[in-house]
Amino acid sequence: MKTKIIFLVIFIFVIPSFNNAATIDELRAKISERSNAIADLEKEIATYQEKLSVAGAEKQTLQAKINELENTRKKLAAELKVTENRIASASLSIEELGLAITQKEDNILTRRGEIAEAIRQINQLESNTFVETALNGKFSALWNDLEALSQLKSGIGAALTVIKELKVGLETDKRTEEAKKKNLVTFRGNLADQKTIIEYNKKETNTLLSATKNKEANYKKTLAEKLALKEAFEKELGEFESALNIAIDPSKIPPAGLGVLHWPLDSVAITQKFGLTSFSLSNPTVYNGSGHNGVDFRASIGTPVKAALEGKVRGVGDTDQVCPSASYGKWVLIEHNNGLSTLYAHLSLIKVSEGEQVATGAVLGYSGATGYATGPHLHFTVYATQGVQVANRQSKICGGIYRMPIADPKAYLDPLKYL
Repeated sequence: MKTKIIFLVIFIFVIPSFNNAATIDELRAKISERSNAIADLEKEIATYQEKLSVAGAEKQTLQAKINELENTRKKLAAELKVTENRIASASLSIEELGLAITQKEDNILTRRGEIAEAIRQINQLESNTFVETALNGKFSALWNDLEALSQLKSGIGAALTVIKELKVGLETDKRTEEAKKKNLVTFRGNLADQKTIIEYNKKETNTLLSATKNKEANYKKTLAEKLALKEAFEKELGEFESALNIAIDPSKIPPAGLGVLHWPLDSVAITQKFGLTSFSLSNPTVYNGSGHNGVDFRASIGTPVKAALEGKVRGVGDTDQVCPSASYGKWVLIEHNNGLSTLYAHLSLIKVSEGEQVATGAVLGYSGATGYATGPHLHFTVYATQGVQVANRQSKICGGIYRMPIADPKAYLDPLKYL
């Protein structure tokens, strides 16, 4: 009996064993390999991004445009590999957590079983020891058993503490596993989006080569035609908006201040500000002489574009369907609860639907160069909600009905006063 008690005491005080330690170490090694691969790819992406940033400041030539599209292709391909590695890493992490969870559950069950056996032994000792010892005259054995009994009770207390710690660790692992699974779903969604954007890039490259027949003169002609269409479209739209004359109550517009809205991109580089900028003054016909109605941010194709504030998707659309290369291209309009609305234009892919509620920072789509754009960027406009509407209008210039946000000129606000 004494030997059995000693064994139970020793077992209860022993730290839980991890039978899957080798497997977990192997998984961690694989996760580390994926992390290293991601780090290398991110350096590669940074190199392509630097080339694209330089290209944005270069003179518009056919070769420069082809180089830009090629660097974009390489960057998108590297980003795709990053996402694939993140998916693999997340899957390995989930597998590792699954093993850890199983180990903790097994250890808890084992500990409970041993505690139950210890309690049974205690009950037996407490009910039988004195009678048996008195009859046999073995008082020294009685003393030893009582000492072991005391140790056993202390061991049970320690084991209960271990079980409590195991349960806490188990709950933490389960929460982490759930978060990893959510990340995995996000990564898989990103992968699908990136494949779509890669196809968009291929299409843009093929369209360019087909239209220009790889000749600089044809490219210059195409640029001139797009600019002429843009100017005519802006003039037509400007005349319509000027006639709206919508009453706007200033008290329903939030006071200007930093942080009223959040930046729509994770990395911010402004390429053109609001109003009568140097570019708009030197190219008055581009904006119908009224200045730039938003802020432009540098954003290579495929950059996630995020909601500047929670709100409702008031509309989405693509002006290229009716009037290619003349206006916003793919756009999203969000109405916020503070009297402001925000527009995100020139997107390559839209990820939200009209009527959908979005949170601050939610991905609305990905940047691109749809509509009239000399290069990939995000056009961001802020409106007084009272003065903007989504309308379907017949265009004499384009010969069709286009759908896009239109606003009284008074409704256009300087985004930088709210960011």
